Amino acid sequence: MSQTMKAVEITQAGGPEVLQICERPVPEARVGEVVIKVEWAGVNRPDALQRAGMYAPPPTASDLPGLEASGEIVAVGEGVSGWAVGDKLCALLPGGGYAEFVATPAAHCLPVPEGMGMREAACLPETFFTVWSNVFQRGALKAGERFLVHGGSSGIGTTAIQLAHVMGARVFATAGSDEKCAKCVELGAERAINYRDEDFVEVLKAEGGANLILDMVGGSYLPRNLKALAEEGRLVQIAFLQGPKVEVNFAPLMMKRQTITGSTLRPQSDQAKAEIAEDLCAHVWPLLEAGRVAPVMDSEFPLAEAAAAHSHMEGGAHIGKIVLKVG
Repeated sequence: MSQTMKAVEITQAGGPEVLQICERPVPEARVGEVVIKVEWAGVNRPDALQRAGMYAPPPTASDLPGLEASGEIVAVGEGVSGWAVGDKLCALLPGGGYAEFVATPAAHCLPVPEGMGMREAACLPETFFTVWSNVFQRGALKAGERFLVHGGSSGIGTTAIQLAHVMGARVFATAGSDEKCAKCVELGAERAINYRDEDFVEVLKAEGGANLILDMVGGSYLPRNLKALAEEGRLVQIAFLQGPKVEVNFAPLMMKRQTITGSTLRPQSDQAKAEIAEDLCAHVWPLLEAGRVAPVMDSEFPLAEAAAAHSHMEGGAHIGKIVLKVG
């Protein structure tokens, strides 16, 4: 195996143009890790935030972007059981996915669901770890509850709609065009709200309020989300596309006994991520193998065109997942 590999690095904080092809040493498998020869890498919002200088990698992680990939194991570190060289898999990564090879904890790897291609499998880890941990673990969504997800046509949104629907919740979603709204309904949303034409607060209030809201918008959405929540409702915040600071009157939150929580995936411990992986294997992978849930694919770009992939994502016209073809 070559000692060097092609990768895409962030040359400085900035727009998509700062993503440049480079040569890097092939990573080695440390204790508990595997090295993967990457076939496909998922493109996600946190990659763009890292590129812009707003989401630093953890101290021990690669500085290269890329939080999920699919491929084949080419090296296994000490203490790894259950995986061997030659195994095909998909994995949540601490970083480094925009490269020909990447190292990651073996406990964050998952088998490629039976019947699924490697391209689709690369799109599972970041979104499914995020949705499962926030909607079902942190948000405790139950069958019969009213669930609102913002950004319904995004990778996170399309995953959340499908999983919540399959688990028996009543799903509502916001999106920015009629085409995107139609996709949300096709995936299992009872009602899709075009936020350019309708107020999601009024729609949800008419239904009795949302029991759970998953939001990545932030900004002016925060006080509106609280208005849209039912009594005892929960708001889970996973990003702030409109910014993290806003003035909020918390008196209604107390009166309605509401909860605001949130998380980001990357800073969590390896053990916490390993536990999410176990949960996914037990509860979600059978749904993927049965075809009841599937990643929604938007487009693919060669690794060398990562900048174009970021421009496409930040343009906001995509529905579902964007991937880089690496191997």
